[in-house]
Amino acid sequence: MALAETAVDRATFVEWLQRVGDNVLILGHRVSEWCGHSPVLEEDIALANQALDLIGQCQLWLGLAGEIEGKGRSADAIAYLRDAAAFRNVLLVERPNGDFGHTLMRQFLFDAWHIELLRALKGSSDSRVAGIAAKAEKEVAYHLERSADLVIRLGDGTEESRQRMEKALKSLWQYTGEMFMDDALDIAMAGAGIAPLPSSLKPAWDATVSEVLAEATLTHPGEAYQHKGGRKGVHSEHLGYILAEMQFLQRAYPGAIW
Repeated sequence: MALAETAVDRATFVEWLQRVGDNVLILGHRVSEWCGHSPVLEEDIALANQALDLIGQCQLWLGLAGEIEGKGRSADAIAYLRDAAAFRNVLLVERPNGDFGHTLMRQFLFDAWHIELLRALKGSSDSRVAGIAAKAEKEVAYHLERSADLVIRLGDGTEESRQRMEKALKSLWQYTGEMFMDDALDIAMAGAGIAPLPSSLKPAWDATVSEVLAEATLTHPGEAYQHKGGRKGVHSEHLGYILAEMQFLQRAYPGAIW
């Protein structure tokens, strides 16, 4: 038995796992939308692989959620048989792809947060959480390296590429504050030693983002966060469209396996 299995109640643990799993599930689906549509073949392949990484991580997080819940639900059932109101991802990952620069900026802002979360989770009092985090960290370290490099290259590139990256940054920045907001569930998980408080991740995220934006010659938006919360079941209209695509086969052919 993992060390922290009884440190919090099952519902709290499952809810937290869905938050982590839903983030990578929804972003993975968004990134996969570029398959066959990227500006160059190399990026098409890279984004497809990144989407696969994120969906693979989702399988681990939601699989553990089903195990702890104890109701016989698999990762697939949790992913494909919930309606929009039951998803707990942050709004940032729902945002439309937009142009290539917009997608890269969204990825970078998330990657810089994601890597800090996983680094903290490697020290989780729950061995299963720590194990998933250790595996995912290796993939996300590459995601961050790649997204940061491309943000720098485009930000410090042509006048058009710089303007597009500035526009993407301004559009997405208002959604970043949600990633660092603590609520009662976060406090319970941190008290059990299973997960860090989201607010504790902000200094390292700030440092990474500031360094990359400076090198990219992009204007840092500052602390003007605007919270548009999604984790508590309040989502934009975009999630419904994502789920309509993502859940089509399971909805059309309930219980199908292959």
